[in-house]
Amino acid sequence: MFRIVALFAALSAVHAFTPSSLNKATPVASTQQQTTAVSSPLFRTEQSLTELCALPETYTELPQELYLPKDKETPKVLGGLKIGLRKLVVVTGASSGLGLWCAKALLDTGRYFVVLAVRDVDKMNSVAKEMNFPQGSYTAMKLELGSLQSVRDFVANLKAFKSARPLTHLVCNAAVYRPTDPEPAWTDDGFEMSMGVNHLGHFLLVNLLLDDMSRAKGARVCIVGSITGNTNTVGGGLVYPQADLGNLQGLEQGMQKPIEMADGKPFFGAKAYKDSKVCNMMTVSELHRRYHDSTGITFSSMYPGCIAETALFREKRTWFRKAFPWFMKYVTGGYVGMEEAGQRLAQVVDDPNCDKSNVYWSWNGGAQTVGRWSEDGKPKGAGGSGGEIFENQQSDAVTNQDKAEKVWEFSKKAVGLSEKEMFKGGKLEKEFRP
Repeated sequence: MFRIVALFAALSAVHAFTPSSLNKATPVASTQQQTTAVSSPLFRTEQSLTELCALPETYTELPQELYLPKDKETPKVLGGLKIGLRKLVVVTGASSGLGLWCAKALLDTGRYFVVLAVRDVDKMNSVAKEMNFPQGSYTAMKLELGSLQSVRDFVANLKAFKSARPLTHLVCNAAVYRPTDPEPAWTDDGFEMSMGVNHLGHFLLVNLLLDDMSRAKGARVCIVGSITGNTNTVGGGLVYPQADLGNLQGLEQGMQKPIEMADGKPFFGAKAYKDSKVCNMMTVSELHRRYHDSTGITFSSMYPGCIAETALFREKRTWFRKAFPWFMKYVTGGYVGMEEAGQRLAQVVDDPNCDKSNVYWSWNGGAQTVGRWSEDGKPKGAGGSGGEIFENQQSDAVTNQDKAEKVWEFSKKAVGLSEKEMFKGGKLEKEFRP
């Protein structure tokens, strides 16, 4: 075991070979897995590979201003005729990576019409053709999560497109990851980019769609989580920096420029991503607590496994791009291919056995430990390929209800979410105000 951990540490420490900046611009198991909190930050790298493995589709080359008046789409109409009897699902960040393969997996069932919510509609349409997405089964719509106005415009366009047909499923997958930036980038509304896109943009999106989704039978919302936000995992507990929202000073003060972090401290790119994923997973818990009983919507999160062949590694040296997937397959056991990761995300919204709300879904051990050796030569138990889906346990930091309530209230204020925009005009919110 010591040799495995040593090898893991050695490979995690290859930050000397990373580019200066990646981004300047199956059945359900019946028992829960027992977890142990990990608190020792053994691996201190600017951009650990364990963190990279946990990432969903990532924005790249962000412009200074993300959403301009000219970017507003003309609403598409008569979508109800295209949707037919199929379930309607929205997938954010669907033009590449996890979101793309999730969309494909859902389309392959023939039971879904997929709205591909993306920053670049033309790129999405090109990718859809390359992937042979069946005609008449999808539409691409503009969504810039770094602009609250774009989120509101997207919701309006979606409602115009689908008409009276309710949205069945919402998959919040898109994310920004800026671990090597020395200074923060900002959304159009003045939020630090990671927190603004990953958390606040999705927070607003979900809330604006709750009323509509409450009319659908078997509706589900899945917000992609991460092991990096859970300190009871190898990637979240052993890799510096750990996620830590502190006392939420930054978020309480509105999270707008010049405030750089949720805890009010100076910007730290890798931590900003982790903090945003903690907020994502807390949001799922609060959505469940506040709205599951009244809406019937299933709220969940998930970790797809280490996608070691992601485009995030495209600037790595050739030897690394070849060695790293092998290392994750046969040493740590955390490897999962892009297609399988997408199928896992699709399973959370499609599998009848995943209808339990307030669950953090994982597979094959959920990355709580480095993999255990097995007879087929592939380590098991580290969240990698294969294995059964199960209800994983989150860290104490994520399940802190008092802090989750504050994250909710501060986020609602930050995005300017009015009671009129909320489910049933915000009437239920009064029951939960601290």
